[in-house]
Amino acid sequence: MSQRPPRPRAFRLDDRRIAVDDQPAPYAPEAVIRSQHEPIPAAAPAPIDEAELKIEAAQKSGLIARSRFSLARLAWTGLGGLVSLALGLWATNLIEGLFAKAESLGIIGVVFGLVFLVGLIGVAAREIIAVARQTRIAEMHVAFAHARTADDRAAARRLVGQLIALYRDRPETAHARAEVEDATRAIIDGRDLIDVAERTLLRPLDDKAQGEIAAAAKRVSLVTAISPRAVLDVVFVVAQIVRLVRRIAEIYGGRPGLLGLIKLARSIGAHIAITGGMAVGDSLLQQLVGHGIASRISARMGEGVLNGLLTARVGLSALAVCRPAPFSVDKAPGVSDVAPFLFSKGE
Repeated sequence: MSQRPPRPRAFRLDDRRIAVDDQPAPYAPEAVIRSQHEPIPAAAPAPIDEAELKIEAAQKSGLIARSRFSLARLAWTGLGGLVSLALGLWATNLIEGLFAKAESLGIIGVVFGLVFLVGLIGVAAREIIAVARQTRIAEMHVAFAHARTADDRAAARRLVGQLIALYRDRPETAHARAEVEDATRAIIDGRDLIDVAERTLLRPLDDKAQGEIAAAAKRVSLVTAISPRAVLDVVFVVAQIVRLVRRIAEIYGGRPGLLGLIKLARSIGAHIAITGGMAVGDSLLQQLVGHGIASRISARMGEGVLNGLLTARVGLSALAVCRPAPFSVDKAPGVSDVAPFLFSKGE
């Protein structure tokens, strides 16, 4: 007499008598007939999207320090050492001169020197922490892409935990963080968990970043269209781009100081170069050429539109580099998505 299979039973997930097995479930073997000399193919994960590979290349070239020897780096190191020695010698002579005039002046000079030294150490520590934070975000971005492609459950849980910790000090993300934490306990599939985290936690930040890009592009296009001097145009565009890059980094959890902003600018420049500079897509070129914007508006307005496009392009590259996870649920925004007003037809 054959043994009866167990009957299905219903249970609650919060029942203490239920033990959860974290081991991966065994899969049923698939019967495939092969010849004797035919090699068995190895299972390979799905390839990462080409656009994501470009973002990873830009982050590695800009944020991850290169350890190879460089003559330029050696020259800058020597120049920095000479400047440091010159400043130290000047400070020593200054304090000695103050002591020579009056002991009280020398003491005041020493106190001011110590205050400056403490402030300099604090600024250096803040810059180092900011660079390390931005580098950690870049590493999270790459790790999220590989974990989602491989559907790695353990890596997905670890990365989602890091993402929650990244925004733990942001009160506006409290509700989203609570939802993601609940999903971490309920969802088993790693890819689905990453998608939920992106949809719940990152989508509101994407909206804020795209709003900043749209506002900056509008300001640049309007101001440069009415500005009487080309030098003022250049200064205003550069200032707006620096402000936009810093703001986008802050939205996604970065806190770039001077060095962090320089390294972030390297990543953004590498991303723009890898993705083709101002080639922002066939739809944009079709808008510019097909509708004849240049023939419908004045030369100054045309300069304003082009400067707005440049600002939006840099902002989108900053968004792609600063985002701690790649776009998987939603499509990555384009220039026509964040600044549609730049493509309106002239009447």
